[in-house]
Formats: sequence, C-alpha cells, structure tokens
Amino acid sequence: MKKEAKKNAMKNNVILNVTVENDNWFDAVDFDAEKVAQNLKDLVFDYVSSLEHELLARENTFSLNVCLSNDAEVHKLNKEFRGMDKPTNVLSFANIDDDLFWDTLDEVEEAELGDIILAYETLVREANEKQISVYAHYCHLLVHGFLHLLGFDHQEDDEAEEMENLEVDILASFSIENPYKDIEGE
Repeated sequence: MKKEAKKNAMKNNVILNVTVENDNWFDAVDFDAEKVAQNLKDLVFDYVSSLEHELLARENTFSLNVCLSNDAEVHKLNKEFRGMDKPTNVLSFANIDDDLFWDTLDEVEEAELGDIILAYETLVREANEKQISVYAHYCHLLVHGFLHLLGFDHQEDDEAEEMENLEVDILASFSIENPYKDIEGE
C-alpha cells in the first residue's frame, strides 16, 4: 500500500507542459499526442521513482516541457546546441546536468527538469523506415527524452545498456515492443 501511495504522490509532483508547434501532431496522427505524453510521463516517473532515484526521492515538485515541433525547428536547435547541421528525431535539454540545478534544489519548491523537442517529419520517416507505427516510435522517443531529463545517458556502453533496459521495460508496460530488438538480433 505504501508503494501505491508513493506512486500516486509522484504523479502529483511532476508537471508536464506540452506545446504543439506543428499541426501534424493533431491532424496526421491517429492518437492524442498530448494525452500519450502525459500518460508516458506518469509511467516513466513512477517507474524511475520505484528505483529510488536520488532526484525523485526529494519533496520538490518538478516540471518539464515537451515541444511537438518539426524538422526545421529541430534542425536549427541541433545546429546551435550540438553543432550538427541536420534535424534529428528528438532533442533533450536536461537541467540535471547543471551544477546550479543541484545547488538550488533545497531553495526552490518547484524545479524545472528541462525540455524535450520532437521533430514530426523525422519521427514519421524513421517509423516508416523501421516499419513500426508512428505511435510506437513517438512513445519510445518520449521515454528516451524523459530518461535524459532524469540524468540517464548513453555515452558509455554500461550507461547505454542501463538506459536501453529501462526504455524496454517501461515501453513493455505501455504495450510497446522492444525498439532495440532488431539491433540485438532478436
């Protein structure tokens, strides 16, 4: 019963703000992108909270932003912040990586975890190339972005394995197949 209470409390301590910059997110997908983002946020944060994650053990309220955008905007951001002159499927800007974030946590009631920006055209193209649904790819990229905002990364092999395992477990509980199965040779 205590775990259930903690789980429900976590849902109330994480605020998700969704901005839709591209009407295709409303008009060309067969799911409610905002509602799915909210449900996935709850799932990811509950799951990671159950692992006794250092940040989520705190009493703070956390907020994060998801922007459902397009290739042009993501291309611009990718070039400016990552030096890559092309669009990508998702960008995550995690505040947890900033020392100032940790230094001020005790002084603020609400802390912003960061931003996730998804590019509609790249996401759809990749889903078609992988022969998976746009919905499944969207869910995977959001879970991936949420984990980045919580400090998970994939720069080193052990980090990548941990993050991928988390993604697979979380997506399975949302009835999404392992996005890495073709890579792993399954």
